[in-house]
Amino acid sequence: MSPFLRKVKTASGATAVQIVEKRNGRRRILEHIGSAHNDTELAVLISAAQQRLHGHQDEMLPLETLRRDPAAPVVEHAASQLLWSVLTRAFAQLGFDAVEDEVFTALVGARIIEPTSKVDTLRVLGDLGVRVPHVNTLYNCLGRCVRSDYRSQIAAACWAHVLATGPVALVMYDLTTLHFEITDEDRLRKVGMSKERRVDPQVTVGLLVTAAGFPLEIAMFEGNHAETKTLIPVIEQFKTRHGLTDLVVVADAGMLSAANLNALEDAGCRFIVGSRQSRAPYDLEPHFAKHGNYIPDGSTVEISRDMGTGKAKRSRRVVYHYSFARHKRDDRTINAQITKAEKAAAGQRPVARDRFVKVTTDAEGKKAEVNWDVIDRARAAAGLKGYVTNIPTAIMDGAAVVAAYHDLWHVEESFRMAKNDLQARPIFHRKKDSIEAHLTVVFAALAVARYLQDRTGVTIKRLVQILRPLQSVTITIAGEQVTAHPRLTAEATAILDKIPDLAGH
Repeated sequence: MSPFLRKVKTASGATAVQIVEKRNGRRRILEHIGSAHNDTELAVLISAAQQRLHGHQDEMLPLETLRRDPAAPVVEHAASQLLWSVLTRAFAQLGFDAVEDEVFTALVGARIIEPTSKVDTLRVLGDLGVRVPHVNTLYNCLGRCVRSDYRSQIAAACWAHVLATGPVALVMYDLTTLHFEITDEDRLRKVGMSKERRVDPQVTVGLLVTAAGFPLEIAMFEGNHAETKTLIPVIEQFKTRHGLTDLVVVADAGMLSAANLNALEDAGCRFIVGSRQSRAPYDLEPHFAKHGNYIPDGSTVEISRDMGTGKAKRSRRVVYHYSFARHKRDDRTINAQITKAEKAAAGQRPVARDRFVKVTTDAEGKKAEVNWDVIDRARAAAGLKGYVTNIPTAIMDGAAVVAAYHDLWHVEESFRMAKNDLQARPIFHRKKDSIEAHLTVVFAALAVARYLQDRTGVTIKRLVQILRPLQSVTITIAGEQVTAHPRLTAEATAILDKIPDLAGH
């Protein structure tokens, strides 16, 4: 017979909890769990015994025992209360409880724990053991999210949170795309340039974060919206929302246009924007002619470049940074691209949009050739990375400009979290308001996730994996309900020690 749990009255009046088995008509004690002197202690011992029995039998007590003993302990409810407490208190700690919408809080928490469709979110909440709203209540929340502009409240709370640690003078911007698993376009969801090289209808999403990657602003555009036309609306919205007049904006080369830089400058912003690498040989030609083409590893060279035409033309400071390690990476890439170009020229592979292939047309038709002029320019630019800025040298030297731009990877990190850990894509909504509400949920979830990661040093995915199995169990004993809390693992204790104000640890 499989091992089972037994309660035995002791001579002192306590209740002993044991795990026993019956073999050849005789009972044998396998393990003595302990003795309880009240209902609470008994519930804890029974919970411990049940964990010991896990994997041996499905029932905590044999069915016939439960029938004979109506006062036998019964598990009423189990919940991942510790994890839910950490998430909801972090939500409140960030000031997001100003929204005052319990369903919105549930959507954000569920998105962090197990991102899925809105309907399936009901299952996630049920598995966690927290209150599950009706599906209509859930969709009504999405409507309230847009009508009451929850995003503005979340953005205001994010800004207040980062200001609490000191002034913020620098923000970083980048763009990504989120696709839909549909075939037909509409006015919003359009096929455009996809960073994942997809051909599905998509929307374009701009994200503004701090230098550490904490989200500050999110905005959505049509799927075929040009990258360079997203920066200014997001910055203007951010400045207006918080009443800012002075700001340093860092963005990659995709945002580089004379019109963008002029608009940022006219709005009172300073900027550091990546320069396209192909410009390096032309920009640095006068420097190389005068000083030679040797640049020490890790050093910078500065030049001035006119950008724009006519009245819009302005002189810009450009800082070039040289890295030997980057040079070696660039050389490997160039060599691989030359191999592709040579095979295309030899007819050994189809002619694609290869960087070093030149296609000419003569009487015999189209002919592919290796473009050695472009290769020479690429070799000359190897190891160099340029940055366009309007910040004077007296305020920020070349090395500081480079260092500020290098923090841009935090935006990519936040996008990866939004796309992978929070699964912002694909989007299953079709109406613009529902899509905007979905992005607001993702925005809030990203802020909570980054906040907890910064506090604990543990990725949000790992934090959920550690805390989710630790369930609190409510047990009815002799008509009275008691709650048994889980035994904390060493990893869980290490996490809670870093966030005592959140978990009450």
